[in-house]
Amino acid sequence: MTLLNITERITATGCVLEVAGDLDHARAGALRQRVESLTLLAGQRLVIDLTGLTFCDSSGITAFLAARQQAMAAGADIVLSGVPDNTLRVLTLVGLDQVFTINPA
Repeated sequence: MTLLNITERITATGCVLEVAGDLDHARAGALRQRVESLTLLAGQRLVIDLTGLTFCDSSGITAFLAARQQAMAAGADIVLSGVPDNTLRVLTLVGLDQVFTINPA
């Protein structure tokens, strides 16, 4: 079990959240809270960088969907970046590769 670490950086186009560790039922709420605390503006892009993600269950996928909902409500875009192969496989199986802009690892 790897702890979840979320770091934030601001870029010219918006915010980047770097997510590292296990994103499971016990930790997905931390990502949701972090996204809820962001001030997203119309035209900006929220990038969730998953390069350091070691595990993601359905709670993590739900957190990505909540982040997408918040970004859309603000008129912002969302990108999942550095998506590990195993997580990409799950996103593709459930059709979320058609919902998110995804940049694989």
